[in-house]
Formats: sequence, C-alpha cells, structure tokens
Amino acid sequence: MNQMSQESESRSEAPSEAQSSQAQSSAETPASQHRRFAKPQRVAFVQSSWHREVVEEARIAFLREAEVRHITNIDVFEVPGSFEIPLHVQILAKTRRYTAIVAAGLVVENKFVAETVIRALMDVQLRTEIPVFSAVLAPEQFHETEVHGDFFRKHFVIKGLEVAKACADTLLSLERLRGQVAAGIA
Repeated sequence: MNQMSQESESRSEAPSEAQSSQAQSSAETPASQHRRFAKPQRVAFVQSSWHREVVEEARIAFLREAEVRHITNIDVFEVPGSFEIPLHVQILAKTRRYTAIVAAGLVVENKFVAETVIRALMDVQLRTEIPVFSAVLAPEQFHETEVHGDFFRKHFVIKGLEVAKACADTLLSLERLRGQVAAGIA
C-alpha cells in the first residue's frame, strides 16, 4: 500500500481549463456556506494508476471540493488498476482510521471487472459501516484518442466534484444520526 505524497502538491496545482469551468459552481459557493463537522473527518482516496492522466482529474477536483466542504485530512493511495481497489479499500476500512473512503478508476471494455469492483466496494461499506464512494467508471466506449481523453478528463472532474459533495453530505448525515443514537433519540 503506497501513500502518495502528492496530496499537498495536488492542492496547489493550477487548474486546467476543464477544471476551471466545471468547478465554477463550487468556487461560487464559499466554504462558510457549507456545514461544518462536529469532529474532524479523515478520508482515504484510492486511485487507480491505469489511465492516470484521466483518473487524476477526479482526485484533483475531489481534493479542492472536499476542502471547501471542510474535509481537509485526506490520505491518497494509488493502486495499479481498478481491480486492486477493493482490497485496499477493505484494508483501509479495517484500520478504522477513516470516516470515509473514496475510490476512483477507469475500467475500459470490461463490464465484469467494473461490476465486480462496485459490488466489492458495496460489500466493504456494509461490512465495516465505513462509507465507501465510487468514482470508478466503465464507459461503453473508450478509445486512446485525444478527443476521448479530453472528454473523459472533463467527465472525471465532474465526478470528482460529485463524489466530494456526496462524501461530505453523507458524513454530515451520519454524524448527526450517530449523535442521535448516542443520545438515545433515534
């Protein structure tokens, strides 16, 4: 399991044109308008290195949006391909160090692998009660062309923003629910 030291680097990278245009709606919402957590959240981000130039767009967008949503303690891990993601997610969940885990990858022309990865991520989430979010995508067609590369890089920016929002909203909801359970309200 390799923890990437690129976390702090990725936060300071200049956004591409695609990131700038896609992230505009997020940038228009100041961090002060997002609810704060009662306790600090620690999130793991597990990224496939297969088609890294595409998948990293989700990571970059996720890190920026997560910070706006008051999630600043994020550890980034890289695995060879999407097939390796579930095992890493399971081991990370078992450490109980993380309040959520996000997975990102691109599966090309293999629906079996995509379905297997998604099913395994759901199993980890249900077994450990650690929320697991997926930005593992399996497009119907992907060609090694500049046009497809540009399209999917932009698409992964959107997925990074969406998964950050889903992660923050879920963690806030679970924090409230667990507080109610502890207080005997729920």
